[in-house]
Amino acid sequence: METKNRNNPQERPTPSTNGRASVEDNHLLLKATKNEDIELVRQLLKKGADVNFQDEEFGWSPLHNAVQSDNEDMVDLLLNHGAEPCLRKRNGATPFIVAGIAGNVKVLKLLLPRVADVNECDVHGFTAFVEASVYGRVEALRFLYKNGAKVNLRRKAKQDQEKIRKGGATALMHAAEEGHVDVVRILLHEMGADVNARDNMGRNALTYALLNSDGEKVKAITRLLLDCKVDVSVRGEGRKTPLILAVEKKNVGLVQMLLEQKHIEMNDTDIEGKTALHLAVELKLGEIAKLLCHKGARTDCGDLLAIARRNYDRDLAKFLWQHGAVEDFHPPAQDWKPQSSRWGEALKHLHRIYRPMIGKLKIFIEEEYKIADTSEGGIYLGFYEDQEVAVKLFYEGSTHGQNEVSLLQSNRTNSNVVTFYGSENYRGSLYVCLGLCEHTLEEHLADHRGEAVQNKEDEFARNVLSSLFKAVEELHLSGYTHQDLQPQNVLIGKSPVFS
Repeated sequence: METKNRNNPQERPTPSTNGRASVEDNHLLLKATKNEDIELVRQLLKKGADVNFQDEEFGWSPLHNAVQSDNEDMVDLLLNHGAEPCLRKRNGATPFIVAGIAGNVKVLKLLLPRVADVNECDVHGFTAFVEASVYGRVEALRFLYKNGAKVNLRRKAKQDQEKIRKGGATALMHAAEEGHVDVVRILLHEMGADVNARDNMGRNALTYALLNSDGEKVKAITRLLLDCKVDVSVRGEGRKTPLILAVEKKNVGLVQMLLEQKHIEMNDTDIEGKTALHLAVELKLGEIAKLLCHKGARTDCGDLLAIARRNYDRDLAKFLWQHGAVEDFHPPAQDWKPQSSRWGEALKHLHRIYRPMIGKLKIFIEEEYKIADTSEGGIYLGFYEDQEVAVKLFYEGSTHGQNEVSLLQSNRTNSNVVTFYGSENYRGSLYVCLGLCEHTLEEHLADHRGEAVQNKEDEFARNVLSSLFKAVEELHLSGYTHQDLQPQNVLIGKSPVFS
């Protein structure tokens, strides 16, 4: 069990000695272990130097140094003199975790009996097992696995880091990013690593693999992951799909490999509204652009002809024209102004970027455009026939969603029920498009709590209650009942409406 002072070298007092050792001897011990001078280490320990002394800057101890140097004899010597294998540096790394980096199984065997938890981690969530995967230490990885290391343990980040969605990566993700083909193979086929585990940003091992700069390693790891049915629809930074990342790598073979996958969606866009084809044309990747078009990529994703001509690629421009690219594509006007004041900035961005249409609906399932959470799929901003709308998501077979559409269709004339514009079905999801309101009654009450009415009737409250009663009455007359009458379901626009 670690004590507080072991975690902070500044707070941990130097133990009493026989009087012959000094602080200088402690520093000499650190230096001797770093230089692998085992004879000097023996002399200093005999003199009484503190075997668990830590430098003030980073918290390195003699045992940390010996493990990093991969010196088995020195590790054994220090342990026999009382060195703590669970002593932490400032970043929380113990000698055991450092041993995962060094990858020496003999050193790990010396330390393991003195370690309480093989899955102990530093402040960034790195365990010895994860470190072995990062550095490609195959034998250390196997040893740790046989001794209880958790293969799918997700890295636990510090609280402030988790708030910005850092952390959550697994050993498989790190091995994929570092290009360790053998480690990825072992994790998948020998240790049962979860190929579709995601980090706190929603990325999986495929996204990580595509961050590596070595094209051949990326292809080898991608093939291993695809053979294990990795999800090809995940997104990385900037909402980039694996296909978009492959195009950015300018790797034809990698793009081809991804296009062979059954569930690939080649028209998905990144956060700037660019598809894989749009990027291929921008990057002057004629072969990849033609490959995407042959596989059915849409050519209405920007002024592709103008981009190709600007790049002086007449052959590609002609090819794009033959595959439906048009001359008169114009992006939305920059001076377009939203009607909504609360959601204005997000609507401007959504209006400006390219998005493939879902019937009459333009939507982007991204946090920037999220209005609220629901029990089934959330509510997002969108445009339905160019009208600003709130889009409620359900899975396609949702009874709740189907009942809501039925209710809204039969109450289109009820001015006290939220406006229903229409619905779309796409790829297993139901999109219900409703009038966009600025606030809920719950938000209004929270913002105006404690305000005096000043001896006059609260006209706003009267209007809310009147609209509520009328809405419920008309719903009842239509044969419907509402089972969730709460302030968050009363929406406020120009007048209160019921959702």
